[in-house]
Amino acid sequence: MGRKEKFVYNIHTLTYEQVVVPLKTRIWRAFGFFSVVMVTSVLLLTVLYSYFPSPREQELLREIDKMEYKYSQLNEQLDVMGKVLANIQERDAGIHRAVFGMDPIDEDVWSGGIGGHESHPELSAFQYGEDAVRSSVEKVDMLSRQLALQSKSLDTIQELANNQQKMLASLPSIKPVREDKLQKSMNVLSGFGNRIHPVYKVKKFHAGVDFPARVGTAIQATGDGVVVEAGWHSGYGNCVTISHGYGYETVYAHMHKMSVRKGERVKKGHKIGEVGDTGLSTAPHLHYEVHYKGNPINPINFCMDNLTPQEYQKLVTTANMANQSLD
Repeated sequence: MGRKEKFVYNIHTLTYEQVVVPLKTRIWRAFGFFSVVMVTSVLLLTVLYSYFPSPREQELLREIDKMEYKYSQLNEQLDVMGKVLANIQERDAGIHRAVFGMDPIDEDVWSGGIGGHESHPELSAFQYGEDAVRSSVEKVDMLSRQLALQSKSLDTIQELANNQQKMLASLPSIKPVREDKLQKSMNVLSGFGNRIHPVYKVKKFHAGVDFPARVGTAIQATGDGVVVEAGWHSGYGNCVTISHGYGYETVYAHMHKMSVRKGERVKKGHKIGEVGDTGLSTAPHLHYEVHYKGNPINPINFCMDNLTPQEYQKLVTTANMANQSLD
């Protein structure tokens, strides 16, 4: 059947005339109908996708839910790691204070953030999961920064421990003559301070401690160090001086024989010579001095080896008694 034709009655000619629609009008009508159909279709699809997601969208939504759950678990694990690291930091601070006398990591530095700018601008591209991702990333950044601080702190502790070990080995801390080799009891030591000079019979400052022993008894270095003097010294006879660093020097006088030379490095307990009676001396003994920053200090404070606290206190008391020195 052909296209329907439309006629209208013309009252002037009293006849029916065929209606002819211009091409332009037909085109506009067709365009209008098409536009209405398209807009209606878009609106319909929008409503459908909003309330009835496609299978692909449903799959993506389920995946987002799983990712949010995983991120929540990750955040919990990061919280636990943060607590463990905080505990390590507290123990680190205790070591700094108790052992090395240093200030621990400043709390503001430890807990402070990076700040000043947006550290992860790329996260703004996440339309739905930004908050979850940002929370995890910020915690990772904080842990990374704190781990770097803690690593640096541990490096400092290790360096301090190494220096402390070196310092402990260097400081004079043993008697220069073994106690079992001493000729007389430790109770008759001539100590540090004003003493009666054995030759001049007047009070004179005695800058060390006299250890009586037989000629030839081994003398040992009381700490690691370098020999800075080894030779004849007026009044002291054969004399050895050792620099231990950290401001400390020790002097060993009236030696019968010297076993080291100037510039030689020695270890604590190393034999440096033998007890003698050279120089201004009235009997075989070792005159031992400890100097700190160029000034003589009481050597008895550095003779703590193989003594109980009670024995050491008795030794200090005896050495401080005013008696006659041996040189």
